Amino acid sequence: MLNTSYQLLVNCLFSSRRDIEEMLLLWDTSRCREEREMIELILIDLAFPVPPPLGFRIDLNSFTEEECIVNFRFGKDDIQRLVRALAIPETYICYNRSTATGIEAFLMLLRRLVYPNRLRDLLNMFQRSEPEMSIIIHEILNDIYNRFGHLLTNLDGGWLDMRLFADAVHQSGGVLQNCWGFIDGTARHCARPIRNQRLLFSGHKRFHCIKFQSVVTPNGLIAHLFGPIEGRRHDAAMLYESGLLDQLENMFANIPDYCLYGDPAYPLRRHLITPFRGAHLTEEETNFNRSMSNVRVAVEWTFGKLVNNFAFLDFHKNQKIFLQPIAKYYIVGALLINCHTCLYRSQTSDFFDVNPPKLEDYLQ
Repeated sequence: MLNTSYQLLVNCLFSSRRDIEEMLLLWDTSRCREEREMIELILIDLAFPVPPPLGFRIDLNSFTEEECIVNFRFGKDDIQRLVRALAIPETYICYNRSTATGIEAFLMLLRRLVYPNRLRDLLNMFQRSEPEMSIIIHEILNDIYNRFGHLLTNLDGGWLDMRLFADAVHQSGGVLQNCWGFIDGTARHCARPIRNQRLLFSGHKRFHCIKFQSVVTPNGLIAHLFGPIEGRRHDAAMLYESGLLDQLENMFANIPDYCLYGDPAYPLRRHLITPFRGAHLTEEETNFNRSMSNVRVAVEWTFGKLVNNFAFLDFHKNQKIFLQPIAKYYIVGALLINCHTCLYRSQTSDFFDVNPPKLEDYLQ
């Protein structure tokens, strides 16, 4: 009887598994019939909750500030500010005529990104069916991507101050005086696809993945994001496909040259500096590589912040390219992590002592 009840409860959704286990243990050890019946009633109520009233909608005010940060990564007031800055509509009407308020859809998206939950794990919070939540999440995901995706492809944002960034890199220990950002590629591990497996398999990483190329600035923001591209492709090929070097040539046609700094996987170009290569380097070359490596680590901090705050993006078993838009999730996640940095700063902005722009200035 105990095993049967326990299995029933494990298959359901509960906020605290430990409480359930303690309750089951108490039920198993109790010799009082009335107490056992009372525990059984409680467990039945937990296993089969009363359905929500018609028209139920999640209420942001029902969460404490700490609960908002844990569940959504943003404070209560900052969620409202984000909704206004992103111009989230009052209501989303999906293709199947399902409707959701803008704040409800936004909370669903954030909660989906924060932790690799199954959709059924979100039933208690949002009181929606799994198919309905999936449709609503994809609706707002597409909306944010379509309206703000250009912020990660264009290098014409008013917040980009190359001179400020270059000075910050130099003052933080970098030898270069004209380096305004750092470029690197990241391989996002995904589930093995049922077809075209060779395209996604990275011989270097030894797993299936899609790749993105990021440019990170000293204020902690991802200024440019290109991807996805097949996991088997090299970072240098991704650089060529992105057209970033042509973009930089046009940007700096009439102003002093600024450059990005990348790892040895990239070619040496006018606007892209890489470390000295070779087994026998001079002392000056070794010092150059060491000093630039110490500041280039900032790009890794930004990748880490993205997957630490939005762990769903790092759970490869659920990243299935033929079942969900995993690349779009990553791009929108990068946009939202930039918003997070605008509101709360980051390890990178603290290291270089450069303030990120205001949220509204970034999203304009």
